[in-house]
Amino acid sequence: MSEVKRVLVAMSGGVDSSVAAALLREAGHDLVGITLHLWDADGERQVGRCCAPEDREDARRSCDHLGIPHYVLDEREQFRKHVVDPFVEDYQAGRTPIPCVSCNRTVKLTYLAEVARRFGATHIATGHYARLARAADGRLRLLRGRDEDKDQSYFLFGLPQSTLERLIFPLGELTKSEVRESGRRLGIHNADKPESQELCFVPDGRVGDFINRQGSATTAGNIVDADGAILGRHEGVANFTRGQRRGLGLGGGGARYVLRIVPDSADVVVGDESGLYDEQLTATDAHWIGPPPERAFRGRVQIRYRHRGAPANITPTGEGFQVRFEEPQRAITPGQAAVVYQEDEVIGGGFIA
Repeated sequence: MSEVKRVLVAMSGGVDSSVAAALLREAGHDLVGITLHLWDADGERQVGRCCAPEDREDARRSCDHLGIPHYVLDEREQFRKHVVDPFVEDYQAGRTPIPCVSCNRTVKLTYLAEVARRFGATHIATGHYARLARAADGRLRLLRGRDEDKDQSYFLFGLPQSTLERLIFPLGELTKSEVRESGRRLGIHNADKPESQELCFVPDGRVGDFINRQGSATTAGNIVDADGAILGRHEGVANFTRGQRRGLGLGGGGARYVLRIVPDSADVVVGDESGLYDEQLTATDAHWIGPPPERAFRGRVQIRYRHRGAPANITPTGEGFQVRFEEPQRAITPGQAAVVYQEDEVIGGGFIA
């Protein structure tokens, strides 16, 4: 990074961004810490989430400890417009969105590239577990982080080359335990801070309640079997996702799973687990890290964050692509990202239709 002059560090208040900043500071770089104020909690304490006041304070403390300036930028309007409102619309349409992808692409990283120019920074650093490498043709390749359990490249497939060129991932070669150990060595106060598990703007994980609080009431409907027989009622399709078993409110009859959601009728179709397996999917709104592929190719396709990816044939289709897996995959869910890999490299991705 000899060409790196000043680095803008995205400070969430967690251990990862704090250690990323500390490692860069240790290496002698000139840093500026930036925390984005994205959302206000509904009067609930949200420790460990990037929208919490406590996390903004942790970010400030880390910057003070490192002796670097820290600024908080108000991006609540853009976050609502580009992340929260589409999130609500997707759930009402029977999809299960992945807002972290949209946030990285439209609010966080792309926006920070603009902010970096205002602060005279050449690069942006984040605490993501991902790696970058230069290809023979000069473009940047996006790679999985070395820690397989923490790898976050899945959430970054939508970033353009112009943004990747400005990014630094100081944690890409480290495991989570190594990051915490580095934090302790460098005197980071939040080195042992617990990780967040839920969406930053849905503190209790109750999506249906969150949507109601946004003034977008969910529509009640029927829970039906594959033949259309009514088994019960529900309070809104936003309370369900494909593959869900708990919270159906159905007694007896063995285990039932959500097989699909029909938004037009507000029906939630349930059945045996065998109905969750599919061999193919269609993805829309594709983004390719390098030149768009012109013909079918083989790779591994990851269909959710904790999915390890499965071998498949990928066929480009204009603005999207089709995937046929070697073996059926469980709970391919509309709204989630389908990210294509070859070995550790992210080729591109799209959203499951």
